[in-house]
Amino acid sequence: MAEARRRRDPSYVKLPLIAATFGILGVLIILPLYQVFAQAFGNGVAAYWSKLTDSPETRHAIFLTLMVAPTAVMLNTVFGTIAAYTIARFRFPGRTVLVSLIDLPFSVSPVVAGLVLVLLYGKNAAVGGWLFEWGYQVIFAPPGLVLATAFVTFPFVVRELIPVLEANGAEEELAARSLGASGRQMFFAVTLPNIKWGLLYGVILCNARAMGEFGAIYVVSGRITGQTDTMPLRIEKLYQEYDTTGAMAIASLLTFLSLVTLALKAWLETKLRR
Repeated sequence: MAEARRRRDPSYVKLPLIAATFGILGVLIILPLYQVFAQAFGNGVAAYWSKLTDSPETRHAIFLTLMVAPTAVMLNTVFGTIAAYTIARFRFPGRTVLVSLIDLPFSVSPVVAGLVLVLLYGKNAAVGGWLFEWGYQVIFAPPGLVLATAFVTFPFVVRELIPVLEANGAEEELAARSLGASGRQMFFAVTLPNIKWGLLYGVILCNARAMGEFGAIYVVSGRITGQTDTMPLRIEKLYQEYDTTGAMAIASLLTFLSLVTLALKAWLETKLRR
């Protein structure tokens, strides 16, 4: 019925809607992407490569981003899987509150999240001061960047896994347990194969968000050049210093990583539909 109705839609309805859709995509996505790459490569490939590799601060920002984002994603993958399994398989008092708390990073500004981490783990705070006495600095150091990134990206893995776990049900897991499988054997032999595509999808979304995080990182990093600058912070600094080519070079690299993530996402969506 729906397919037949689409075939009957007149051209004067379809064509303006299609044109409007492509027009909006062009203005909001395609033109900005083109501008980023055009300015990044405006002085040639050699100048582009020089902007990415000659500056120690830029190299460190790239390294730090590629260290912080995977670490936060790994943490969210482990704890997100545990939280999703707990919520999908068990009914307990406070379950609804737990789900709401997991969604909290979606509703709280990343800047506020960064400020809360500073108040909790700063040198003058109780927890942060105690850790600093033992030689562990959190704020204005990589651990703070990982905590901030993990906080703002935590819901992605959980939110992708809960519907998958609920749709699959617990019958196969109960059968495995009844046949004598341990909890570890049941998870790796039954649960994980059933949720692997949903888990990978959540990991990809989490990684895409982690690499581009700016607000929370801006607060907890202290923006120390060559020490706590990630790629988004380095882009902002170079742009403020009127080094547009350098800023766009890093922005193009970040955009390229996002496009790779988008391609993986599209591939996984095809797998999930099958």
